Amino acid sequence: MSQMDWMGILGWDERKIDDLRYVAYSYIKQGVYDIALTFFDALFVLTAPTAYDLQTIGALHLQLGNGLKALDYLDRALRIDPKHTPTQLNRCKALFMLGYKRQGLMQAATLERCEDAEIARQAASLLLAHQ
Repeated sequence: MSQMDWMGILGWDERKIDDLRYVAYSYIKQGVYDIALTFFDALFVLTAPTAYDLQTIGALHLQLGNGLKALDYLDRALRIDPKHTPTQLNRCKALFMLGYKRQGLMQAATLERCEDAEIARQAASLLLAHQ
């Protein structure tokens, strides 16, 4: 089965996709995660997902308490951009949410040494909370 060319069918270009991302992000800023996720799901159908899309979908699932889905999307994002520390941190949170304490502790310990002070601080907090 071939994938539908929804962009062509709708006559859309990348500006329309950027507009959808903007609207989704606006819902995120308002804390309306379920609607934001709906917009990202639409983006997923319309175009090939980017690392940003995948990490954001993962973070939204994390916010909504869907740890397994969060982990899936975060892992997919990290396959595209393995050094993105905010995604790594969210993956760590998903591991703890799912009860994978040993893996979460290992990842948090690595992130605690991150050059980004905010990521390192949050990783240290996760370590304190889960040790």
